[in-house]
Amino acid sequence: MDVAISTLLSPIILFFVLGMGAALMRSQMSVPEAFSKGLAIYLMMAIGLKGGIEMSKNPLTGEVALVLLGAVVLSFSIPLIAFTFLSLTTKLDRTNAAATAAHYGSISIVTFVAASEAVQLSGLVSSGHLVAAAALMETPAIITALFLAHKGAGSDAQVAGSESGELIREVLLNASVVVLVGALAIGWIAGDEGTQKVQPFFTDMFQGVLCLFLLDMGLNAGRGLRQGWRQLEPATIGFGIYMPLVSAMIAAALCLVLGMNAGDTALLMTLAASASYIAVPAAMRLALPKATPSIYLTLSLGVTFPFNVTLGIPIYIAIAKLVAGEG
Repeated sequence: MDVAISTLLSPIILFFVLGMGAALMRSQMSVPEAFSKGLAIYLMMAIGLKGGIEMSKNPLTGEVALVLLGAVVLSFSIPLIAFTFLSLTTKLDRTNAAATAAHYGSISIVTFVAASEAVQLSGLVSSGHLVAAAALMETPAIITALFLAHKGAGSDAQVAGSESGELIREVLLNASVVVLVGALAIGWIAGDEGTQKVQPFFTDMFQGVLCLFLLDMGLNAGRGLRQGWRQLEPATIGFGIYMPLVSAMIAAALCLVLGMNAGDTALLMTLAASASYIAVPAAMRLALPKATPSIYLTLSLGVTFPFNVTLGIPIYIAIAKLVAGEG
């Protein structure tokens, strides 16, 4: 309960609530798109660099390799579960169900950043290789979703863009993957000593920039809810809330098997529970152009993202402590 209260009352979450409330009340508040992209790049650089520095302090062991492999397996398999739930409980067609499922196998780096801060505030210790896990979990879900869509008969399920190679470039070279993996590699190569001069820029300003970015995310989430809720039936909205919990529990079981500590368990649970709203929507626009963006974007950004950053993360931290025996 203390973790939940401190998370909900932190400036990071309150700025998100401010943005969402302003959008729902039709305020003219806005953040310039170019500035918002700059904030996103900064956050990915900061979290990647921090993860790389932490990884440079410890050798790549078999245990770390198993965690990274487990993260990839989660990203491949969660869309299958999400697609099954959507097919059984909602009226979404196969194309929209596959496109939506892809979002829930991939990850939200901003949710991961917020969870990292919450884990630190909770006094838990996490490892740098979870940043590598985040990078690895960006794309496998897209592959699974395209398989699910392509498996269905009819023109609505046809995958576009594969012949020209645009889809492959979008999946493997989208900005979030390039910046995150690149910053991770730079931090790993340079290490703690080599990054001393730039660390104040990426540490002292981090929480302030995160507040600005979540204000913008709140505005986007509120607008998505206001404009796209008419296309979402109650069962579909419910999916956006219970699917993160299902994914988090699957990740918790994996962490228990691997013997991970509470901090790493909380972060991997958060990665599994988060839903992409940057990389996957871009890929779906290329691969499944007949899917409806107002459905999958409203779910991931307007329903699941607010749930995770307000209620989900404290729940995942509490469960992680129990799983790791640190509660």
